[in-house]
This record gives sequence, C-alpha cells and structure tokens, in this order.
Amino acid sequence: MQNLHESDARFPRLIKMDFLFIADPLESFQVKKDSTLAMMRVAQEAGHRLWFCQSKNILWRDNLVVADCQGLVIKPSGTSWFEVGEIEGRSLNAFAGVMMRTDPPFDIEYLNTTWLLSAALRQGARVFNSPAAIRDHSEKLSITEFPQLIPPTVVTRELSAIEAFHHQYRDIVIKPLDGMGGMGVFRVGADGLNLASIVETLGENGARTLMAQRFLPEIAQGDKRVLIIGGEVVPFALARIPQGSEIRGNLAAGGKGVAMPLTDNEMKVAQELAPILNERGLFLVGLDLIGGYVTEINVTSPTCFVEITEQSGFDVPQFWLKALEKALS
Repeated sequence: MQNLHESDARFPRLIKMDFLFIADPLESFQVKKDSTLAMMRVAQEAGHRLWFCQSKNILWRDNLVVADCQGLVIKPSGTSWFEVGEIEGRSLNAFAGVMMRTDPPFDIEYLNTTWLLSAALRQGARVFNSPAAIRDHSEKLSITEFPQLIPPTVVTRELSAIEAFHHQYRDIVIKPLDGMGGMGVFRVGADGLNLASIVETLGENGARTLMAQRFLPEIAQGDKRVLIIGGEVVPFALARIPQGSEIRGNLAAGGKGVAMPLTDNEMKVAQELAPILNERGLFLVGLDLIGGYVTEINVTSPTCFVEITEQSGFDVPQFWLKALEKALS
C-alpha cells in the first residue's frame, strides 16, 4: 500500500538522512543556548538520524577516513538531554552530511582533523564547512581580503609598527590572531598607556603576530553577529553589547545579546560576502560587524542560533536545515 506522504502532494515525502556531528564533548554543551544542539534537535525532529564523535575519533583506517562514533538521540526532558549508543566505526562517506562543529582554538590538532576531512572528501564525503575552506580562512586574517569593508588595521609582530599605527589613530584595539570569545583584547587610548607592555606580553616579545584596529565607538551599540547560511543572509543579527566599563561585547566576556533586524548597510555588506564565501564551501559563516565594518569572519563553529530565534521569532535552526537539505539534494 502506498504511503500517504508519497502519494499526496500536500505532504512532502520525509527523506531520512544520517548526519554526523563532530563536536566537543556533549557534557560541555550549554543546553539552553548551544547552536550545535539546536541543529541536532531540528534535524532529529525532521526525521534524520544523528551521530556524534569528537575530533579525536576521526581516523584513517583500512584506507578509509573513519569515525568511531555513536548514534545520538536528543531527549525532550529528564536528567540528561541526550542518549548515545555503542561506539561504531563508520566511514565518513556513509553519512549524508558531516558537520564540523568543534570549537576553536584552531591548533595543530584542529588542522590535522581538517586534513583527514579533506581525505574523506576525496572518498565522497560531504563536509560542512569545507575543511580546505576552514584552513584557508583565518577568522581574524581573512578580513584582509576585503579591505573596503574593514576598519583601519595593521597585522604585525613589530612593536614599532603598532606604535606608528597608534600615533596615527590615537585610540586602538589590539588582539591576538588565535583568540576567541574576546580573550586577549586590549584597548589603548590616546595616552598610549602600557602600549609597549601590552604588545610585548600579547606578542611574546615578537614571537606572535598581533592585529591592531582603530577603535570603533559604535561598539556601544553592539558587536553584531550576522549569520550567512548556504549563501543566504539571516535577516536578524545578535548585537553583543558591552556591559559596564567593558569594551568587549562577546557573550563569553559578559556582553548582553540583543537580536535586532539588520540595517540596510549591514545587509549590503553581508550580501556582498555571502556568494563569495558560499562558493568556497563555507556553508555557515558568522560575520562580526561593528558600525558596519567587518572585524572577523567566523567559519569554525559560528553560534547565536538560539538567541536570534528566541528573540526575533526567525527560526534559524530551521533555516539552516532547509539550506542543508537543499545543498544535499
């Protein structure tokens, strides 16, 4: 007997797929606002099967890239939000889609995982984001490809270069290239107080490259996270607004997240970058904008799905799933 959903055009046929999520330990998830969990939940609700592993569980074995993974079920309530099955070795090309959702920092082991994922691509796996694209897009340095969209910026190991930059702009922000969550971000005002000390400490006396940018007073209105999914721009941003005397809007640094519609200028910037980044295999991107300037292009594990959805009513996880299903069709 033919299934009703297959025979009646009013009911699209449910296509079940197996999705592997490569992420940090499930126990570490912030359940109330974790974007990876939001992706898992919406995929499960649509009838897709979930699998989970960590980066350390990706390996080359018997001439295949394999994940020692576990089946995963998201539970609606109870003492634990998830249930996992026994560990199984499955080749990555056996999954309809592989989601690389391991959080930074982008260290040598993260890099090793992307190389294994590139090998899996050659064997027919579908990986989001593209491992080569992740490698090619430093979340800090990739903005230099688009100088027309960024604030005045210098990237250097040299104290003298940052001193000259400060002399020109008077009020600057200095940060390491491998920081996350606002870690290691310093503002140096017109008096230049502790500039040399900050550069020497952050840069380990010239051993590490730093980025300095003109301070943008628009940070008071928020460091806005703009999501691009499958080449399409989510029309709401999460403005991460610094609190008290803090200059950092990052939620990890105590910033307050407020969802708001994109301005015309923010939408224009995002739409300029969206097709370029999507063409390179960056299916999910988190742009950081301050005053309309691009300050970072996040490609490893962009977040803010839950906050935008809850505050704006725009269902970001559902938007992500529809774009993913389209990309896999």
